[in-house]
Amino acid sequence: MAIAPNLPIPHVTLVLAMSLDGKIADAQRGAARFSSAADLAHLEEKVAAADGVLFGGGTLRAYGTTLSVRHPDLVTQRRQRQQTEQPVQIVWSPSGNLDPTFRYFQQPVPRGLVTTAAGAHRWRKTGLFEHIWTVPEAKTQPWDWPWILAQLKAAGIHHLALLGGGRLTAELLSYHCVQDIFMTVCPLILGGETAPTPVDGAGFLVALAPRLQLISHRAVAGEVFLHYQVRNSPSGAGNP
Repeated sequence: MAIAPNLPIPHVTLVLAMSLDGKIADAQRGAARFSSAADLAHLEEKVAAADGVLFGGGTLRAYGTTLSVRHPDLVTQRRQRQQTEQPVQIVWSPSGNLDPTFRYFQQPVPRGLVTTAAGAHRWRKTGLFEHIWTVPEAKTQPWDWPWILAQLKAAGIHHLALLGGGRLTAELLSYHCVQDIFMTVCPLILGGETAPTPVDGAGFLVALAPRLQLISHRAVAGEVFLHYQVRNSPSGAGNP
């Protein structure tokens, strides 16, 4: 597991839904639309609480869109907290190879891109991203997520909702950058060796695996909503 960050970073909350057997999509890795209306409302609530939302390029390619804050009460609450009407919707794409016809680029949300210099080049003159964070090559091998998150915090993102995919989640967990996990367990089994899980990549040895503390749990019509805190996050990391 990587060294814990000593930089000021946002409070990072992971929000995901998975099947009973721990899959976030089926073996074709398409858009996972198996959760309920209750889970979508739960997700929108967590998105509405954040200053920014972070997800991987693969997640954007699967869905072509992102979840904006639409419920009037949640929009009102953001205004009362003196937040912008919508959080910044940030995609991590090292290549920058994203389709500009995705509906994401027509949604009424501020958009951000975390990428390399080459990935940023194709987008700078388009005006489709309000924020582009270009990561120096020396900080991409491996990706220096504490440094990247510190740039997001310096831009006013104090609370970040992390929506996957599995590689991105694994990288942030490896740096101890995730403080809270909200996981919805949905009543279906997907199976498949190639189906993605909440945390992909090389995985963690048992001795180094992130340890969690269960904060709350509730069941709604067959789905189980779990809230964990990550116990091995460094003291003070991610505090606004």
